[in-house]
Amino acid sequence: MRPGSCCRNQAAGSGVFAAIDLTAMMAGRPSGWSRAAILQLVLGVNLIVMPPAQARSLRFVTVLYRHGDRSPVKTYPKDPYQEDDWPQGFGQLTKEGMLQHWELGQALRQRYQGFLNTSYHRQEVYVRSTDFDRTLMSAEANLAGLFPPDGMQRFNPNISWQPIPVHTVPVAEDRLLKFPLGPCPRYEQLQNETRQTPEYQNASTQNAQFLDMVANETGLTDLTLETVWNVYDTLFCEQTHGLVLPPWASLETMQRLSRLKDFSFRFLFGIYQQVEKARLQGGVLLAQIRKNLTLMAATSQFPKLLVYSAHDTTLVALQMALDVYNGEQAPYASCHIFELHQEDNGNFSVEMYFRNESHKAPWPLILPGCPHRCPLQDFLRLTESVVPKDWQQECQLTSSSADTEVIVALAVCGSILFLLIVLLLTVLFRMQAQPPGYRHVADGEDHA
Repeated sequence: MRPGSCCRNQAAGSGVFAAIDLTAMMAGRPSGWSRAAILQLVLGVNLIVMPPAQARSLRFVTVLYRHGDRSPVKTYPKDPYQEDDWPQGFGQLTKEGMLQHWELGQALRQRYQGFLNTSYHRQEVYVRSTDFDRTLMSAEANLAGLFPPDGMQRFNPNISWQPIPVHTVPVAEDRLLKFPLGPCPRYEQLQNETRQTPEYQNASTQNAQFLDMVANETGLTDLTLETVWNVYDTLFCEQTHGLVLPPWASLETMQRLSRLKDFSFRFLFGIYQQVEKARLQGGVLLAQIRKNLTLMAATSQFPKLLVYSAHDTTLVALQMALDVYNGEQAPYASCHIFELHQEDNGNFSVEMYFRNESHKAPWPLILPGCPHRCPLQDFLRLTESVVPKDWQQECQLTSSSADTEVIVALAVCGSILFLLIVLLLTVLFRMQAQPPGYRHVADGEDHA
């Protein structure tokens, strides 16, 4: 659904009405005028002399999506299917995943028809991905559906595709899209405290025998509430691609594993001290989104569309920070949409949507305490509590741990400098030790 626009009928007329003495008319001096007629005339004058209202318009869109269908990221010891059974190995985007994102790109193209150019303009779109094959390739497949080349953009008449840049940073440096973020001592402390909560303890007790059964069937020795999602993920991927599951992986077992998988997401970002966890996790991404919305409301700069290609944990971390998470794992190619609109009165509002079903329109998401069409200032105010002021300080990173890399770098540089000084002194010593007139004797002909 594209954002609608509102319009007003404007009465046609000339400026002659501005010359009428309305004060005298209201005082009753001109005969033959009723108060109702005078009021109607006043309203008519206002409609004429007031500037026309600005139509509501879409100004900026941010899209965060999960990659498409992939192979399992790992297997378990007793699994009959190993990495060689997958065409590209573990954790890789499949053809189904490519198609899912191409279709999502087509859906975004249709939704924002009239807002984005039908052809690709580099100033309008910026794409950032985590540095994983599956997220990078998902972004590329998505862009193929969003901006199929047309006319002069087709570099080969037989190929309906064009290269569009996707930006990334190394995984170790990603502090925006790869969750959970770390190292963060305070977050680890919160996780330890979460393990002591009644909800976590009850879940451990209720599922102890089930986890023992799964551990025995899979050959895993360290299976917990926090790691059992890996078993479900592997079985789900195999089942999705038509592989036969072992007898113990019954429908009931798969449903229970699915519930535990969803529990593991809540463990990461909720259950206990959700607001503080958000400040250390999803609030970091939300802070950047807030900055972008504020900037685009203050200027008319590009881009019009900012795209983040990431993971289910990225979506859950963000939605838990916003308190709009539905409690279930984000499906492949699902996306969270932020739309910044300028209202007809000049103010700005934010609308959020979640597309988690390919054949249905995105679901409206409502930020607690605000209507769906949430005024920008209210959106910023209501999300302020989950945005960190200083992430490193709130993570309780000590100066020693925060400066470890600097100390190591200085030590390496100092060692290199010391070796260079020793080498230089050695050369100088040998030069001074040479007897006067000493020359090396060439043991062969001169070289050209």
